[in-house]
Amino acid sequence: MNTIEQIIKTAEALILNKTGKSLSFIQKAILVASLGETKKNYAQIALENNYSENYIRQLVAPKLWQLLSEILEVKVNRTNCRAVLEQRLNINFFQRKLPEIQNRKKIDLEPPEGQVPLTSTFYIERGLEQICYAEISEPHAFIHIKAPQKMGKTSFMVRILAYGKANSYHTVRLSLHCAETKVFTSLEKFLRWFCVNVTYQLGIESKLEEYWHEEMGALMNCTIYFQNYLLPAISHPVILALDEVNKLFEYPDIYADFLTLLRSWYEETRDIWIWQNLRLIIVKSTYTYGELNKHNHPFNLGLTIHLPPFTKWQVADLAKLHGLELTEPQLEVVMELTGGFPYLVRQALYHSVLYQLPIETLLLNTATDTETLSQDLQEHFWSRKQNVDLLDRCQQII
Repeated sequence: MNTIEQIIKTAEALILNKTGKSLSFIQKAILVASLGETKKNYAQIALENNYSENYIRQLVAPKLWQLLSEILEVKVNRTNCRAVLEQRLNINFFQRKLPEIQNRKKIDLEPPEGQVPLTSTFYIERGLEQICYAEISEPHAFIHIKAPQKMGKTSFMVRILAYGKANSYHTVRLSLHCAETKVFTSLEKFLRWFCVNVTYQLGIESKLEEYWHEEMGALMNCTIYFQNYLLPAISHPVILALDEVNKLFEYPDIYADFLTLLRSWYEETRDIWIWQNLRLIIVKSTYTYGELNKHNHPFNLGLTIHLPPFTKWQVADLAKLHGLELTEPQLEVVMELTGGFPYLVRQALYHSVLYQLPIETLLLNTATDTETLSQDLQEHFWSRKQNVDLLDRCQQII
């Protein structure tokens, strides 16, 4: 009979060749607990490993069983996994699958542009996700995520939302870049747009006209609509994620009042219990915002997450997911030329695999406009040219 270690080792080899990714710590913990003679339930696994039971039950475990089912070509679950794996993961089955796996020379590449999908194998955890999962579970939750553009803020945010959804929270995601220009012509137009979109995503009937009274003012109307209608109408807490909040800074007449409003909602959670059903996430890029009143804006509240660049070891892990085994000198070159900036690292690895080029050749040849990283540099240059004051300061520094 195969030992648990043998079963896991063989299963992990198949998964690595199927996805390019090893079993995560919690996946392995689930497998170990499910292979023992006395099987542990998800509550016990969660308690022993300091994870949420719902996170394991609704996200991690189903994906693990689905993956094993696809590889082994038979339905696998927590109950039958020992019997199925012992039967299927014998030497004959492995030898039959291995040539098929070895013949797969092409990696299923994923373009580095945009948000990393929840199902992607190319997402690299920062070590901050668990902190945010714990924070968003608190009634007084306010998470502020900030980093330069293309650092993975949105990809990070959607994983917090996925965790909340797995724990039966309502989730609302609003990107302010999706709002038309006319939405920002006045505070009232913006707040009405805001209320209507939240209502729609919650799947409840809009009653904006019933709660909106011109004499009350836009800020009070918005607050009353949330406090007296939206929040009482939902069965579970709602996580409201506002992406690209920096868009507001183009409209000084709006952003100051709106950010003050969010701050007041956060403070209301101390005395009015219904506001504890609202958990807030604000995502913004870090660049000059003009003069912000530090006493009124909400960016110094709650938990602030500064997304860091990738470490050398995270870059090495991402390279493995692309089918690349980088040497220590190659890793040093990647870190020196990209600074661990996630988008640039993914660009380099993507093009290295796509064009079958050595990573150091690709990175060291970036002088012309046709090369891998130049497009991103050109975008930054164009962006800086739009800000005359910033461009002048850069020229003075140079």
